[in-house]
Order: sequence, then C-alpha cells, then structure tokens
Amino acid sequence: MHHGNHFYGHAHVLAGYCGLDPADPPRIDGYLQHGWNVVDGLGAGTPYAPGLPIFVWSERTRRRAWSMGRPLATVTGAPFLYLLRSGGEPSAAEREGTIWYPFHGWEGQKVSGDHHRLIDEISATESGPITFCLYWNEYQDRRIRALYERAGRVICHGYRGYMRMRTDPGFLENQLAELRRHRRVASNRLSTAVLYGTAAGCEPAVYGDPMYLDKEDTPTADRIRREWPELHGPAPDPATAREIVLAELGDGHLASPAELRAMLGWAAA
Repeated sequence: MHHGNHFYGHAHVLAGYCGLDPADPPRIDGYLQHGWNVVDGLGAGTPYAPGLPIFVWSERTRRRAWSMGRPLATVTGAPFLYLLRSGGEPSAAEREGTIWYPFHGWEGQKVSGDHHRLIDEISATESGPITFCLYWNEYQDRRIRALYERAGRVICHGYRGYMRMRTDPGFLENQLAELRRHRRVASNRLSTAVLYGTAAGCEPAVYGDPMYLDKEDTPTADRIRREWPELHGPAPDPATAREIVLAELGDGHLASPAELRAMLGWAAA
C-alpha cells in the first residue's frame, strides 16, 4: 500500500505494538496518517485509491475526512501514542533546556526565511541549553546546520524514508528519547513535533518567524494560528496545551493489539 505508511517508522512501531516483527511490518490495508494536519489526515496530493480505508489519528480528523468525501476513515490514534504506551517509563533524570524544531521543507517544497533572526530570538527567549533538531534536508545543508551549531547542540532524528527506501525505523524512538531529556519543546510553527513533545511531558512553545514554504496553502497556515491560540506564544499554559494535544493525537481511541491488527488487515499475519 502507500509508501507513506512507512514514514518515520510508523508501520514498524505499530507492528511491534501488535506483537509482530517490527523490522518487517506487514502491508497496511489502507492509508495511515503520517503527520498532524488540519484536513483529512492525508498529505496534500497523496494519490488515493477510492474505496480503501484511511486510518486517522483523531475523531476531529475523521469528521473532517467525512466532510471531504472520505467516508472510510477509522480513528486509530497516532503511532507515537502507541510508542508511549509500550516504550517504557521515562528516566528519572531531571529534564533540562529546550529542544527546538525549526520549521522545515521536504523533497517537494523548500522552506525559506531568516535563520539568523530566528536564532537570535530563540537565544534571547530560552533559558538553559538548547538542542536544535533539524529535519534531514536542512541537516544535510552545511550552511544552515552551521548557523544552528553556533547557538547550541544540533541533532537529526533520522530520515523519514521515501518510497520505502532509507526509512529509519527507529525515528520515533530517537525522537522520544530526546524529548524526554528536555523540559521544553518549541518551534516557529505548530507542528507534529510540538504535539509529540507535549504528549511526552515537555512544556510547549510556538513563536518566532514562521518562515515560508514554497507553494504552501497560506489560508491553512493562517487557520492553524487562529484556531489554536492556546498553543502559541513563548509560554502557553502546559495543562491546557496537553489537553488539546492529546485530543489531536487521538488519546482515548487507542486500540488493543488484537483490535489494531484487525483494523490494519493484520489479523492473519
């Protein structure tokens, strides 16, 4: 099925949760939402074969998918929540500093903006050490990476994967381990990483130059800032933010291993 089901090792995480081989997840019978979005759960331009189910993270996304002509939408919850459920307890070590996720591009769209100005604002706002987590394409850009290396520690969680090639099946595990080391999680746009960090116990923040993505849908970006004001700013209320985030990730809708195998077409695997 669609190669996006393997992005970030999602299929691998779900296979492990279901008691199957996480190194060789079976074919998912449908389309799995691979990142937080405010439309039908599928990425823009995702080729879709009518009649196949899509597996979305939240009830709110399911309702949007229905309104957009995708009636075969099933709420499973985000793979990251399954990882939290099965990934053991966090270390007792005290969290320190901030992990900061600059808004990024991907293979089909590049991001542009003033990294110098953003770094200056981050350095003036954050107390304690800063870890900058760059997406793989910005991490490979030596010029961009060098800018952030002057201001703090720079990491990359791994490669998302593309067409089932070079997928890092440990991507989410790497991300969870880093999030649990930090007191805060922040970005210049509300994004999947901020939601994950909040779910993993970080205090969230969204501030700074939002930058620009080639050919992006500007009304959708504006809508995100307008619809979730409680998650924006240098110091949102952590309790309110966590409640919103868990709903967006589908907490309360997680399936048992047997239920999830049946949903994804893995009952006979």
